[in-house]
Amino acid sequence: MTRHRDKNRRADHKDRNDTGGMIWLWGTHAVKAALKNPARKCRKVLISQGADPEILQHAAHSKVIVENTDHTAIERALPRDSVHQGVALLASPLEEQDVASVIEAAKRPCCLVLLDQVTDPHNFGAVIRSAAAFGACAVVVQDRHSPPASGVLAKAASGALETVPIVRVVNIARALEQLGENGFLRLALADEAAKPVESLDLKRDIVLVLGSEGEGLRRLTRESCDMSIRLPTTPAMPSLNVSNAAAVALYAWAIAQRT
Repeated sequence: MTRHRDKNRRADHKDRNDTGGMIWLWGTHAVKAALKNPARKCRKVLISQGADPEILQHAAHSKVIVENTDHTAIERALPRDSVHQGVALLASPLEEQDVASVIEAAKRPCCLVLLDQVTDPHNFGAVIRSAAAFGACAVVVQDRHSPPASGVLAKAASGALETVPIVRVVNIARALEQLGENGFLRLALADEAAKPVESLDLKRDIVLVLGSEGEGLRRLTRESCDMSIRLPTTPAMPSLNVSNAAAVALYAWAIAQRT
């Protein structure tokens, strides 16, 4: 009998998640940002008692269906262990952009972040959040070796997924070549590099290229850059988590634009 109930529960969960091509987003910041983004087509908000009341205001402004429910019902709609803070939103995925359109639309100077095989959605999301905080134009990733723009990524990005374009490319080396042809200085971050980031003139278009933790940048990716640079870390702790390294490098670029 227990197995029969579990089977019915799984079937019911599948039916509830037949989203017709839309995706679930969750968490206060991610849902607020998505509701305010005209590029998102939002269908329905699930909200429980005690959730941020501003969600209702944004939903009303966007004319989105609101379902007042409880935490259990929200959990059933979402992947396991989703930290939803009492709110979830069913919305369309964002349209993908390409390198050329991002460059054309960007204010100059422009800073791009390129991630080489960073597969953890929490690290990826944290990089997107830092990119938004310091004014980067976009984050570029390889399509086959990066997490999808799912609710997990949106939650980790804390709303920044709505403001920073994600550019997915087939070939990282070709994307770097294209950026070089458009005047971007391509900077590979590496712990062993001789040049510190603060020694460069960053008042120009740049690409900050970061690799996955452990393996770092692939050889062809590094060879496609103009130079390698390092952050001003100490010998006792020369390396940083990729999302922290991106934040420090982005801060250096942002400060350079103000001097």
